[in-house]
Formats: sequence, C-alpha cells, structure tokens
Amino acid sequence: MLKSANADGVAPVQVDRIYIESYHRSQFGQRARQMLRYLGPAFIVSVAYIDPGNFATNISGGSKFNYALLWVILWSNAMAIFLQTISAKLGIATGSNLPEMCAKVFSRRTNWCLWIVAEVAAMATDLAEFLGGALGLYLLLQIPLPWAGLIIGVLTLLIIYMEKYGQRTVEMIIGLLVAVICGAYTLELFLAKPNWSQVSYHTLVPSLPNGEALLIAVGMLGATVMPHVIYLHSQLVQSRKTPETEEQKKRHFHLTRWDIIIAMNIAFIVNAAMVVVAGSVFFTHAVEVETIEQAHQSLAPLLGSLSSAVFAIALLASGLSSSAVGTMAGQTIMKGFVNLQIPLLVRRLITMVPAMVVIMCGIDPMKALVISQVVLSFSLPAAVIPLLMITRRREIMGSLVNSPWTNRLGYLITSIIIGLNAVLIILTFTGQV
Repeated sequence: MLKSANADGVAPVQVDRIYIESYHRSQFGQRARQMLRYLGPAFIVSVAYIDPGNFATNISGGSKFNYALLWVILWSNAMAIFLQTISAKLGIATGSNLPEMCAKVFSRRTNWCLWIVAEVAAMATDLAEFLGGALGLYLLLQIPLPWAGLIIGVLTLLIIYMEKYGQRTVEMIIGLLVAVICGAYTLELFLAKPNWSQVSYHTLVPSLPNGEALLIAVGMLGATVMPHVIYLHSQLVQSRKTPETEEQKKRHFHLTRWDIIIAMNIAFIVNAAMVVVAGSVFFTHAVEVETIEQAHQSLAPLLGSLSSAVFAIALLASGLSSSAVGTMAGQTIMKGFVNLQIPLLVRRLITMVPAMVVIMCGIDPMKALVISQVVLSFSLPAAVIPLLMITRRREIMGSLVNSPWTNRLGYLITSIIIGLNAVLIILTFTGQV
C-alpha cells in the first residue's frame, strides 16, 4: 500500500523516482560536458587522414581497381587509431611531445637523423597539401595554379595566425573545414549510387590484383597513417593538460581515446567514400583517370555539374586545412628534435618550393601526390619505432606505460609497414611496378 501523498499531493515513491531521474540526467550532462572539453586535438589530426594525398591515392585505387582496395583503408585506419592513441598517451604521461622526448632519450646524432627523416616527410606532406589546395582553387574558380598556390600559402598562414587566440580557435576553423569535406562526400555518395554489397565484401576481404595495386596500397597506407601527425598529436593534447595525478592522467587518457575514435572513424568514412565514388563512377563507366583535373571534368557528364563543383570544394577544404596542420607539425618537429628556431614564414616558404617547382615544371600533380604518399610510408618507421621505444619504459610513462600486448601489436604494425615497403622496393627493381 502506498504511503499518503505529501503536501504537494505527490506520493513519496513518485518523488524518489523524479529525484533519481533528475540525478541521472545531471550525471549524463556532466559526463557529456567533460567529454566535449576533451574533443578537438584528434579532429585537427584527422585532417591529415583526409588530405589531398588521400584524394590522389583513393581516386587512383577506385578508378583502376573498383572497390578492391577498400580493405586497405579499413586496416590503415585501425593502425592510425592505434598509433595516434599511443602518441596522445605519451603527451599526457610526460607533458612533452614525441620530438622533445626523443631529444631527452636518444643521442644527438640519432636525433639529427630522426629530424632529417621527419623533415623529408614534412616536405612530402606539404607538397601534397599545397598542391591539393591549389588544384581545388584552380578547379573551382579557374585561378591559374601558381596564383592559386600563393593564395593557399597566405590563407594557411592566416589560419595558423589564429592560434594566438588559442588552440580552440584553430580547432573550430579546422572542424568547420572537415565538416565541409564530410558533407561534400556524403552528397557524392548519394549521387554515385554504389553497389553496397560489393562495398561491404571488399572492405572485409583483402585482395591485391597486381603490382600497381600494391603501389597504390602502399600510397594509401602512407596517406592514411601519417608520420607528421604522430609527432603533432603528442603536442596537441597539452592544451587539455592541467597539473595531474596518475589517476587524473588515466582519466584524461580515457577521454582522449574517445576523441581519437570519433575523429579517426569520421576520416575512415570519408576515405572509404572517396574510393567508393571513384569505383562507382570511373571504374564502372570505364573512364581512365590519370589526373585530378580529369576526375573533376569526368564527374560533370556522369553525375552532373553539382558533383564536379562539390568535388572541387572538398579538395580545396582538404588542402587548406591540411596545410595548416602540416605547418603546425613542422613547428613541433623543428623545435623538438634539434631545437631549431626558424620563423614560421621562412619555414612555410621553404616547404612551398617543391610544390611550386611541380606546378611550374608542369609535372602531373596526380602522380606527384601518389609518390609523395609513398615517401611518407617509407618515413613512417622513423616515427613509430621511437614512439614504441619510449612508451614501453615505465620510468618515463608511469602508470600509462604500454602493456605487453600493446607493445606486441606495435611491433606487428611496424613489421607490416616495413614489409610492405620492402616488397614495393623489390617489385620496383624487378620492373613489376
């Protein structure tokens, strides 16, 4: 039998239920606000996984092999999630970024070698991002490529300048550009009408039709698992760091993992959409796509002018956002390994040179983009191996030290990267690629 109602005419049992529901809502709201506070760094990092290099490798893969290389995107994304998680964990545990920790742990000679490899990777990254942004502007507004390149350079510096108002400001700008890319490829998927059963099959079942497919697969790996953002992520998490106990560091790491999972899976969906659209449109209609301009021009008669315009907008947003992220990574690399203090403008001008040479010499931007991603794949071990060597040491990492299983998985991923690169070298020298 229920107790009598209180002065407000509400039974005590009902009061208890209202109180419990209100408590759970407040707890949920508090957890949601805490989660939102830590979202951001991985979204900056995710830009590197949907940069113009991805456009080049994904369009090549889809147009030549239909959906056959979708599994590469899936497994590359899984590797990216793992490596970005370890990088973020290092930053949380030590309060330093990966290049700074390398400077503390390894000899000066080793650090100079690591810095040289990192700078080569940064130049390959800048080449892809700068070229992609310039191409997007050229395709959208017909601005000549040299002028488009200069405009992208100025806009990149403007985004980086906004960092003076806090990292959150840059995160919001880049998040908006990522939203543009996601929206563009959602529309492209709707227009392309892919065969979803085949998409599902090739996402789960690996295949490599020939040596050229291996070249593109390695390029996809280099375009998806990016060395410069492995360095950068350990720096970006510092913006969320406060004086922390070991327990607070674990909590920080837990929330950061959600940031990584959400951001990286958005990048996976966009990358997969690029391959699916290229396969559904170019492979299905037997359209040869050797350049990004051809891809843009071919979309209009096959899917309509809206599709080609959306493609150019997505490429422009990708190039612009990833150029800003590449510049941020370059600052972290230069200062961390060998403590070089080079003004941002000077560094940006230096890294623009290779892209301007490609534009001025009339070199095929599509081919240059694919090769730049292969260069990144070869430079990956120089970032991954030091990361694993440092994060397995308890005296450095404390309670966030890698578990034995984490170390084994890291060694496996490193072996796969090195193995794919070795196979590519062998096929190249034997003339099979």
